[in-house]
Amino acid sequence: MGSSPQHPRGRVAAIDLGKARVGIAVSDELNLLAHPRPALEGRSLKRLVAQLAELADEDSIVRFLVGLPLSMSGEAGVAAQRAMRFCQKLADATGREVELVDERLTTVQASRALEEAGVAKRERQAHIDGAAAAIMLQRWLDEHRPKTDNGS
Repeated sequence: MGSSPQHPRGRVAAIDLGKARVGIAVSDELNLLAHPRPALEGRSLKRLVAQLAELADEDSIVRFLVGLPLSMSGEAGVAAQRAMRFCQKLADATGREVELVDERLTTVQASRALEEAGVAKRERQAHIDGAAAAIMLQRWLDEHRPKTDNGS
């Protein structure tokens, strides 16, 4: 394994950690595209970690990305501290790599995308967490895409 970050062998999952609902997105087999999944219940961290461990085994997840909810000034508050603690629990339970990623504005972007797609306002809430996780994951996949050297 090289020292530069590359696409891992296996899928990547992103988690938009909320107190009530947790958005999930999983990459495709080639780690090119992020696909939202149905939200998971977020009230029981123990149950959530167990569900994510099951997902990791079923879908060959090798890395989890957990959204780090920073303020617009970049400060880490209570929610960010919760995300950091969650990362350690998830890593311990799954044995997978867990990485914190900046999630600022993903929910705003997801809401706009759902609105533009014609999703009714009352239905958006059911899809917003997964859409936000997919945006976060897609950014990460794009940033970690192997550079091709085709002479151009």
